[in-house]
Amino acid sequence: MAVRVAEEWLNICGGCEVTILDIGEPLLDLLPQLEFVHIPVLADNKYFGQTGEKSNLEIPQADVGIISGGIRNEKEKHVAEEMRKKCKTIVALGSCACFGGIPAMANMWSLTDLYEKVYRGSVTTEPGETPKENLPPLLDKVYALDEVIKVDVAIPGCPTSPDWVVAALTSLLTSKPFVMPDKSVCDECPTKREKKAAGGQIKRPLESMTFKQGEPWENTRCYMEEGYLCLGPVTRAGCSGTTTEPGEVKVPRCIKGYMTCRGCFGPIRKGANPLVDMMTAISSIGLDAKQVPDRRALLNRYIGGQGRLKPIPEPKGPAQVQKGGAQWQARP
Repeated sequence: MAVRVAEEWLNICGGCEVTILDIGEPLLDLLPQLEFVHIPVLADNKYFGQTGEKSNLEIPQADVGIISGGIRNEKEKHVAEEMRKKCKTIVALGSCACFGGIPAMANMWSLTDLYEKVYRGSVTTEPGETPKENLPPLLDKVYALDEVIKVDVAIPGCPTSPDWVVAALTSLLTSKPFVMPDKSVCDECPTKREKKAAGGQIKRPLESMTFKQGEPWENTRCYMEEGYLCLGPVTRAGCSGTTTEPGEVKVPRCIKGYMTCRGCFGPIRKGANPLVDMMTAISSIGLDAKQVPDRRALLNRYIGGQGRLKPIPEPKGPAQVQKGGAQWQARP
């Protein structure tokens, strides 16, 4: 008998759904064992009946529920709770579901401040009233999925690797535990490390890097030691997937594209504090952590849920800086 699967997307861009499609041929082996009973990205299954004839939101009973995206409004909260009621096992897919993702950077401001900025304070928007009709009310902040419902399996990433989706589904089908590596991106990175910085300045990740394409990775200097801000030391490994081609060196996804790790797979382990740990990693090779701009936002970019990002009181007499034609408050 096929395993019944329900899938939902909440506060999300849709990239995690594309990851499912990117599984490719292995998906063909899995599909005969799965029956998708609810998946809005592919099938038009209405919440209140196909003609709106029902008064209560309904999602079909399922063995496995896959949810991508965090929770920003009352409707998403309602859908998540209904998924939890109807699904025996809940899988949080992607960093928005696991940690709040990029949208949770909004947690640095109150809901009142956000409304004021978006509808009245933006130089590109005609001032207007905050829309209220026929819209689900926003919650006070962006929540990760496990802050609202119980989550059984978490697969981080923005988006995650198709390999991990296959591994999780295979584990559920075979009743085996699903485990992700409890190590950092640096532990899987093959670049050469000398444990000291080549210079004293921290560079922006988008500044041009010096490398020879095709050169063996062991001859490429660690990006962090070259001064480029890389979140590899505090980010969970796994973005390179679970498999490699014969003779291929396993390289983290961004590193392979000659880009520093941006931290999308989240903390190495539950309870870790990447902001504090990253300050230590930067200082340990002789760089000045105070040079990192907007540290609070940058180092919590994908993980602003679960209380990591929240509004902070403005200091008395805050300094005002001019930026892009608008006044912004200077923040630590």
